[in-house]
Amino acid sequence: MSLTLTSADFTPGGPIPAIHTCDGANTSPALSWSGVPPDTRSLVLIIDDPDAPDPAAPKMTWVHWVLYNLPPQANHLPAGIREAELPRGTQAGLNDFKNTRYGGPCPPIGRHRYVHKLYALDTVLPDLRHPTKPQLEKAMQGHVKAQTELIGTYQRGH
Repeated sequence: MSLTLTSADFTPGGPIPAIHTCDGANTSPALSWSGVPPDTRSLVLIIDDPDAPDPAAPKMTWVHWVLYNLPPQANHLPAGIREAELPRGTQAGLNDFKNTRYGGPCPPIGRHRYVHKLYALDTVLPDLRHPTKPQLEKAMQGHVKAQTELIGTYQRGH
């Protein structure tokens, strides 16, 4: 069975509801996963937008949420979860909004893709003190047992 990531709030490739964006409550969508390899020691979740700032001329990948050391027995995050409610042991990294919370889609122009990436690691990472996505990816090197992704899209009203 392979690692899979789904959301009760949007279908793969479908639109992310406005409640989960800067146009709504800016709360995280519900995420569920299955197929975690049996020898997994921790999970990593990264949500980013490869279409920033303009899908017609992307210049950067904007990072929306970084979580690591999620316990392997955890199989979901409910919608709107707050940092204090994350599964025990979970640590947060720094997003491009310069904080450790979920930052919802807020594209300046066009329809952007939001890539929700889940990684199963063969280790528990040390306390990286709110790492950026590149710092976390460096720490993960050589430890990824499985990975999957779920893409949602969002375009602001005109």
